Amino acid sequence: MIFFYFSEAIRSIKSAKTSFFLTTISLTISVLLVLFSYITINVSNYYASYLKLNIKINIFISDVVTKTEQGKLFDELKDKPYSNEVKFISKDEAADKFIRETGEDFRSILDYNPLPASFVISISENYAYSDSLNKIIKDLADLQNVDEVVFKEGFVYRLLNYVDTIKIYLFLITGIFCLIAIYLVYATIRLIINSRLIDFETMKLVGAKLSTIKIPVLLNGLIAGIISGALAFIFVKFIYQYFSNIRIFTKIVTENHVEYLLILFATGPILVLLVSLFSLRKVSLKI
Repeated sequence: MIFFYFSEAIRSIKSAKTSFFLTTISLTISVLLVLFSYITINVSNYYASYLKLNIKINIFISDVVTKTEQGKLFDELKDKPYSNEVKFISKDEAADKFIRETGEDFRSILDYNPLPASFVISISENYAYSDSLNKIIKDLADLQNVDEVVFKEGFVYRLLNYVDTIKIYLFLITGIFCLIAIYLVYATIRLIINSRLIDFETMKLVGAKLSTIKIPVLLNGLIAGIISGALAFIFVKFIYQYFSNIRIFTKIVTENHVEYLLILFATGPILVLLVSLFSLRKVSLKI
């Protein structure tokens, strides 16, 4: 019986070669776009996490603050729920950093160090959002002995906004191709059903079961889905070898290879299975 199902499915493919070809190509593109969207999400999440972990706020303190007060302020900053790490930079360290970065030694002109001591606080990833940071900056500015709070990481959020915008457009493109694939699968199955109406009626007259009519049509779609997965896998394999020297790419692919394989080989068959079941819902044994 299984051989009969497959032979009927092959026969259906031969009777609608062009539609089957278009369906397979469209499904392949859809699978690749879904996979690319998933990879893009993983890459953006990786970089977003990296950027958030490196967000720092500079807290400049008054020159009249004593060492005891500095120690109390350090402990207070360290105990903040949004604090990931706190580092103290003395006036001398600030001067050395200024000279190192600018190449200008103000000490040859001034007989004192005008740069203030400061704390650098690394923000926890869970608090690295615009709304949270605004509240954090206000909270830090209200602390005793704090002269100024400086946050220079605004470009991070602009970059994250660009990534989010790209992902939205990518999802839209993926959705469009998925809709095209769904329509082509639906059109192919309807074409198969219409071209074989006489055969189906004959099968009904000789007492064929409903499964005998529907299963070959379902297999037709599943074959297209499996072929699309195989074609997508070959393409991805080629791309992986081409970009294998990019560490972040290989790292993300290696860590999520199971999910990627599921997307490659399950998206096409699941898509056509759902569309096929929808297309065949009106097929019955009524003559």
